[in-house]
Amino acid sequence: MAFPRDLMSLPKAHLHLHFTGSMRHATLLELAERDQISLPDSLVSQWPPQLSAADEKGWFRFQRLYDVARSVLRTEDDVRRLVREAAEDDVRDGGRWLEIQVDPSGYASRFGGITAFTELVLDAVDCASRETGLGMAVVIASNRTRHPLDARTLARLAAQFAGRGVVGFGLSNDERRGHTEDFRGAFEIARRAGLASLPHGGELRGPDHVHACLDALHPTRLGHGVRSAEDPRLLERIVAADIALEICPVSNVALGVYSDLTSVPLPQLLEAGATVALGSDDPLLFGSQLAGQYATMRAAHDLDDAQLAELARMSIRASRAPDSVKESVLAEIDEWLTGPTMGEK
Repeated sequence: MAFPRDLMSLPKAHLHLHFTGSMRHATLLELAERDQISLPDSLVSQWPPQLSAADEKGWFRFQRLYDVARSVLRTEDDVRRLVREAAEDDVRDGGRWLEIQVDPSGYASRFGGITAFTELVLDAVDCASRETGLGMAVVIASNRTRHPLDARTLARLAAQFAGRGVVGFGLSNDERRGHTEDFRGAFEIARRAGLASLPHGGELRGPDHVHACLDALHPTRLGHGVRSAEDPRLLERIVAADIALEICPVSNVALGVYSDLTSVPLPQLLEAGATVALGSDDPLLFGSQLAGQYATMRAAHDLDDAQLAELARMSIRASRAPDSVKESVLAEIDEWLTGPTMGEK
């Protein structure tokens, strides 16, 4: 009998993790109790909550839980704790590089404005990186449910910190809202500053929206993009343009995009030659960390260790990590693949 290797020790990069959604459940409960914040049952006794964003009502419930979680972060120490614990969780899961995505607008009123909050997050990231040894960077994310002018403000903010810890500019929230073309200007600002274009697309909407993202926003990577598998010509376009897809299998199922993990079309994406980086999206709401994404895809699609190692390599290559970090981690992945299996330890 062939035993698989331990996925917790497989070196990898984490390229799709939202700031608020990275919070540990225990931390959420502790901070809420400290400030006597009432949490819905779905964030307490029913955790992880049962979610579905297949309709507007479902997304509203999801967003409400997200807003409640954001509300428990009241002090600078809370922010530093969240970042440090996210780093510790990734290190435990074999993470070597993390790009955490944050929308400063959601915290501006409590932390002195978007610039002050961004400076706090970047300092917290620097401290957590030094304490844990995990390479870390920040993606500033705009919200497509807000006015496109807000996105331009955030793009200028991201550009201000380009080369100082911010590596990309994103566009998140319900992709069924707003018009993607309206955010073109914000992404042009970010690209001129040398930042990666990292919008969400192709999760709640299908291939038509991926085409729109490619045309208007020129992504370096695409957040989710999983439904590109429904259009072979679109996949050819993605592969030709070398656009990586940040696939988050557990959240895809939790939000009702797919009925089960075996339906997540990872094999089709890989067979077409797409670059895929597995991510956890929002562990607080979906109950699964980075290594869990690899484990679920191993089980759902019978992936062998060589395939899982290649997924890890793709995550590193698609990252904004320095070349020296990429080379080092790629060598570690090769060592993992030639090392002992769990049955041999």
